[in-house]
Amino acid sequence: MTDLTKMIDVDVMLGNSTVTKQKTFDPKQVSDYFQKINRNLKDWSLQDVSISNNDDLRRIFTKFEIMEGNYLMSGHISLQFHVLLYYKPNQRVLDCQKELSEIVDLTKNTEQQISDNSDQFVLNKLKEMGYKDFDHQKLFEVFYENDEFREKVYAEIEKDAGVDFQELSEKKIKLFNELDSLLIETYQTTSILIDDTRLVSGEEGCLCTVDLEFIKNKNKEGLFDPRKISETVQENILKRLNDLETIIKL
Repeated sequence: MTDLTKMIDVDVMLGNSTVTKQKTFDPKQVSDYFQKINRNLKDWSLQDVSISNNDDLRRIFTKFEIMEGNYLMSGHISLQFHVLLYYKPNQRVLDCQKELSEIVDLTKNTEQQISDNSDQFVLNKLKEMGYKDFDHQKLFEVFYENDEFREKVYAEIEKDAGVDFQELSEKKIKLFNELDSLLIETYQTTSILIDDTRLVSGEEGCLCTVDLEFIKNKNKEGLFDPRKISETVQENILKRLNDLETIIKL
C-alpha cells in the first residue's frame, strides 16, 4: 500500500490565483489492486470494488466471504483518504472569477438603489402605467394579493434600471458551473493500518480484517468455542488465510 499511495507533485491554483505544488496519489492504482485481489480469490463470494463519496472523505473498499463447515470467513480491505479541491492552473479560472465579480457588483449596486427607493420607484411606475391615487397602504394590499401584477411592475422597474437580472442570474450559474469544471481533486492518505473504529471515525489509512463467525440456524454468532472446530475445518480455514496472504502480497 505504501507503493500504491506514493505521493507525486502536481501544479494547482489557489482561490487567490496563486499557482503552487500539491502532493497527491492515484486512487485508481489502489482500485486496480483490489480488483486483482478479487480476481485471484477463487470460490469466495465477492463484493465489487466500490468507492464511497462523502464530501471530502472517501473510501475504496472490497469485501469477500466464504463458508467452511458451519463457519463464515469474511474479509474487508479498504483505503480511506481525504480529498482536497483546487483549481487547475488555467487562465479561464481568473476570467470567470472576474466576470462573476463584475456581475455581483452590478447587481448589488442596482438592487441597493431599487431597495432604497422601492416604494417611490413602484409608485412612479404605476403612474406611468396609468394607475392613479395609489398610496403606500393601497400599494401593499395590491402587491400582496396579486403576484402577477407585482412581478409585472418589478419587471418594468428592472427594465428601466438597465439591468436584466434574469439574464445575469443565468450567466452566474453558467460561470459557477464552468468554475466547477476547472476544479482538480488531490488525494491525501497514509499507508498505516487502522481498525474499524478508526475507519468509522474518519481517519486516513488502510484496513484489512478477517472475521470468523459460527453460523447456527442461519444466525451469525461471533462468540464460540474454537476448540469445537473440527480439525478438517481448521485446516481449511488456515489454508484460506495463507492463500489470502499470498494473494495480498502479489
